Amino acid sequence: MALAIFDLDETLIHGDCATLWSEQMGRLGWVDSESFMRRNHELMDAYSHGKLAMEEFMDFSLEPMSGRTPEEVAHLVEPWVEEVIEPIIFSDACKAIAAHRQAGDRILVISASGTHLVKPIAARLGIDEVLGIELEVQHGVYSGRTVGTLTYREGKITRLLQWLDAEEENLEGATFYSDSRNDLPLLLRVDHPQVVNPDPVLREHAQKAGWPIHHWK
Repeated sequence: MALAIFDLDETLIHGDCATLWSEQMGRLGWVDSESFMRRNHELMDAYSHGKLAMEEFMDFSLEPMSGRTPEEVAHLVEPWVEEVIEPIIFSDACKAIAAHRQAGDRILVISASGTHLVKPIAARLGIDEVLGIELEVQHGVYSGRTVGTLTYREGKITRLLQWLDAEEENLEGATFYSDSRNDLPLLLRVDHPQVVNPDPVLREHAQKAGWPIHHWK
């Protein structure tokens, strides 16, 4: 049994779940949609160019949930996953997950999005094990802050190594699927890097390294 690791945004789904949830918070009246989304797009543009300070994005994107209970948020996330996320799940991603499951591989989603989104989306794909950015809860409500190492760039490796140690697992024979240049550190650590709908920087690296490039729909 080997690990099959999947990035989430633009790898398993055709979109960015944090941005889509920001749009949902606008519909819920939690934010001024126009100004909030303008700032969201500025930060995501920095992400696409490998220049985002993830701490800045998380402070911004979690502020509207500050003071709300995890139960309140989860109650609203569940129908959002069904209505907004499920239609944009790549069918080719489902096939890849099924193939790894049939091979007996252990499947893990590791994402630079918050676990309040990653866990229910992964569950919709039948995946129970996830690593994402953990949200701080104080006095029963979200504080608007994060906890621990952020699963972003090299932080994905840090969190994965901690998980491997806790689970008595290793990276021997592991596969990792991603679309983003930001995941190059982890792609370089696994035996079987798999590139999905890559950004230009990742595409160039994959072509030079001879990595498989998938065009999922």
